[in-house]
Amino acid sequence: MDAETEQEAREANQVAAEVSAPHAILIEVSTGTVLMEKAADEQLHPASVTKIMTMLLILEAVEAGKISLDDVVTVSENAAGMGGSQVYLEPFEQQTVETLLKCIAVASANDACVAMAEYICGSEGDFVKQMNTRAAELGMTNTHFVNSCGLDDDAHLTTARDVALMSREILLNHPEIHDYCTIWMENITHTTAKGSFEFGLTNTNKLIRQYEYATGLKTGYTSVAGFCVSASAKKDNIELVAVIMGGADSASRFQDAITLLNSGFACCSLYQDTDRLALPDLPVKGGVEESLKLSYAEEFSYVSTDGSVLSEVDRTLELPEEVEAPVEAGEQLGRVVYALDGKEIGSTALLAAAGVEKAGFPDYFFRAGKIWLL
Repeated sequence: MDAETEQEAREANQVAAEVSAPHAILIEVSTGTVLMEKAADEQLHPASVTKIMTMLLILEAVEAGKISLDDVVTVSENAAGMGGSQVYLEPFEQQTVETLLKCIAVASANDACVAMAEYICGSEGDFVKQMNTRAAELGMTNTHFVNSCGLDDDAHLTTARDVALMSREILLNHPEIHDYCTIWMENITHTTAKGSFEFGLTNTNKLIRQYEYATGLKTGYTSVAGFCVSASAKKDNIELVAVIMGGADSASRFQDAITLLNSGFACCSLYQDTDRLALPDLPVKGGVEESLKLSYAEEFSYVSTDGSVLSEVDRTLELPEEVEAPVEAGEQLGRVVYALDGKEIGSTALLAAAGVEKAGFPDYFFRAGKIWLL
C-alpha cells in the first residue's frame, strides 16, 4: 500500500469511527465509487429500506410501458390487511399508481406496496421473485427478499453494500424518484363505501427537512433491524448515498448519514467528460462501405478524493488505422483513455455506429464503374 492509499485509508477509518451504527457505506452515485464502508457485507434485516427495490420495479414497469402512473389499482383484501406502517387502504378501494407510489415513498406504506406488487405481477409472491431476479442482475450477492415491504423474516436479508447498489440504480436511471422522496407532507383522498376523506402523508425521512442537500431516499425500522436509512444527497454536481443499518435510534441514524455525506462532499471532486473528443470516421478494408462512424459506449466519470486537479485530465484516442469487414454494429473498435499525472484513470469503449458487410464481386464492379464514369 503506497503512502497516498494509506492516508486515504486512515481518513476513511477516522470517519467510520465517528459513525455510531454498526454497518454503513458511502458511495458516489455516477461512478459507484465506495468512499467509506463499515461492516458493509454482513447480512442484516433491512426493514422498509426494502421498498427501494419495490419502487425501482414500479418505475421500471412504467418505463417499459407495462403500467402507467395514471392506472387505477383496486386494493385487494390481502393488501388492505397488511400491518405495520400503512395508509389504511380499504378492500376494493381504488387509487392511482402514482398515489400508491407516493404512499410508499413518503409514508412507507406496506399496504400500498402489496397493492402495487399484486397489480404488476398478479401476486406478491411473483413480485418478490422479480425483486430477487433484479437484485441478482444488480450484483446484490448477499440479498434475498421474502416480501415487498420489509417485514421481518429470518430469510429476508441484505447488506449495506447491496442497499447502496439498488439505491444507485434507482437514482441513476429513475431520477424522478426525487419528486416523490422529497415530498414532506401531502394529503391523499380515500374513497370507499363509507365515503371520501383525506389522509395525511408525512415523510419518514427527516433529513428532507434537516439536511439542505438531501434528495431522498428511504428509511426503515423494526425492532429486529434497528434504525436504517439510505440517504441520498446532492451538492453542486456530486451525488452521494449514505447507507446506515442497525442504528440504535432514529436521531443517530440521521446524524450518522449526515456525518458520512459531509465527509464525502468535503473530499470528493468529480470529473465528467461532457465536452467529448470528436471521433473520426474509421477506414474499412474489404467492406461495402469504405469507412464507418464511431460512437461512445457510455459517458465517463471519475471521482477523486485526493485533491487532484481534474481539469488536467488527458484524453487519448486509441484506434486502429483501419478495420476489416465485416463489422457488426456495436462492435468495440477502440477506446478513449483518460489519464491524470501520466496514470490511466479509466477508459470508454468506442463502438461501430453501424455495421458494414464484406464486399463481394458486384460491389467491387460497381465501385470500379463509378470511378470510370468519373
